Amino acid sequence: MTDALVVLCTCPDEVAARGIANALLAAELAACVNCLPGIRSWYRWDGQIREDAEVLLVIKTRQDRYAALEALVTARHPYYVPEIIALPVVAGARDYLNWITQATSGA
Repeated sequence: MTDALVVLCTCPDEVAARGIANALLAAELAACVNCLPGIRSWYRWDGQIREDAEVLLVIKTRQDRYAALEALVTARHPYYVPEIIALPVVAGARDYLNWITQATSGA
């Protein structure tokens, strides 16, 4: 087990995704953010099943940066209840995991 996390966050479009990704990187809350456009999401909201086109952010960070990451995403995200889900990284290339630590060691 490592202290690295992969955080998933869906956004309504690339403009919102880009803004969140840049803010996370500028604040050193993420080492890397992948932006995957063209996904389709089906979900239940307000008692209805809905379908939308979305953009998925795949964010690499550390556990001790998660609370600040969540706060930043929540503050900048256009959704009332944004998807922010953290998954533990159980193993990975040591050099890559070290880089995540170095890239997210800011204030």
